[in-house]
Amino acid sequence: MQFPLLSRSGVLERKIAEASESEEECVISLSDIPGGARTFELVAKFCYGVKLELTASNVVYLWCAAELLEMTEEYGEGNLISQAETFFNQVVLRSWKDSLRALQTCDDVPDHAEELHIVKRCIESLAAKASTDPNLFGWPVLERGGPLQSPGGSVLWNGISTGARPKNSSADWWYEDVSNLSLPLYKRLISVMESRGIRQEIIAGSLAFYAKTYLPMLNRRQVSGESSTRLTQVAMGSPLSEDDQKILLEEIDGLLPMQKGLVQTKFLFGLLRTAMILRVSPSCISNLEKRIGMQLDQATLEDLLMPNFSYSMETLYNVECVQRILDHFLAMDQATGCASPCSIDDGQLIGSPSLTPITMVAKLIDGYLAEVAPDINLKLPKFQALAAAVPEYARPLDDGLYRAIDIYLKVYIYTKLVYTIIKLVFSIFLSLF
Repeated sequence: MQFPLLSRSGVLERKIAEASESEEECVISLSDIPGGARTFELVAKFCYGVKLELTASNVVYLWCAAELLEMTEEYGEGNLISQAETFFNQVVLRSWKDSLRALQTCDDVPDHAEELHIVKRCIESLAAKASTDPNLFGWPVLERGGPLQSPGGSVLWNGISTGARPKNSSADWWYEDVSNLSLPLYKRLISVMESRGIRQEIIAGSLAFYAKTYLPMLNRRQVSGESSTRLTQVAMGSPLSEDDQKILLEEIDGLLPMQKGLVQTKFLFGLLRTAMILRVSPSCISNLEKRIGMQLDQATLEDLLMPNFSYSMETLYNVECVQRILDHFLAMDQATGCASPCSIDDGQLIGSPSLTPITMVAKLIDGYLAEVAPDINLKLPKFQALAAAVPEYARPLDDGLYRAIDIYLKVYIYTKLVYTIIKLVFSIFLSLF
């Protein structure tokens, strides 16, 4: 008697033949089928002649399972391997959304998918499409927002898109789609995109989007800048553990090009705050400080006011971190020869200091000193070192520095006075007894 399963699979045919030689009951274990029981059920239906609907969501499982079961043309024309491979090449790889869905399923069968080069081919397909006009190949995936449709368009009852053009056809249209990938797959995709020459600012924008998706602390200061829909979607997802967030942040730092202006300074400060809370590696902290230092002139006073997350809590704000960031900026400023001294002649300011990065940073640091000056735990050497680090020529006017010094001295003198009075009262109290 011929069984369809045996006639389509070399592995099953051999296993049945081996088991039949034994007088015991014939039992075959297939616990390692890629995709599990659901996939094997589809394979069995295929073998029994039931029409199999291949989709981007099941083709990887079926292809891997068919390879494992040796469902080659030797065991019947149009066997499952050839059908799955043909569908993958002619349908999946031609569509952005199908390539992305197929790639996501590779996480469940990583070894098999790698062996068949499915992961590589999906990634190369996506990388090629990310640098192409999205109107040429299917639309981005909008799984979280409801049924799949073209952005700005609609889907008819028969599944045909109305063909409306996307509202946002800029180079960042694919950011949200690829943020659904696991970190290992996302890293490989970004690497291939870079090798294809996609601009660094576009790559950096995707990295920032990915980081905001999975590092919730980055969104706390940026709620006003994000759409409420997007934040709701992020909140609905399963949050990463602190260890996973730490790994992700270090990976993002390693992938970000060390170049000025690729991402917003506020985003870099958000990464740095998060890194300090998660206690990432010192090298990661140092890299983020260097990145910020390269574009410190684009920072705001609010950015600099980073709480001190150290165990000692010596000061309210992390003055030492700001000092290091300033040092990086000054080193870069000197290396690039951007110094542009300004002077005052007969009460008139010469030049345009407001447009000079070093002058903007000097004003920023003076404002920062005024904000941290009331902290009674801020020691004079730290205050003095930060104030003196700014070159003299960078301050065409010293009003901001004088204000910071005045605040610091008032707090210092007041604290000393209160301490002296308390000490005097305590000594008088002791003398009475």
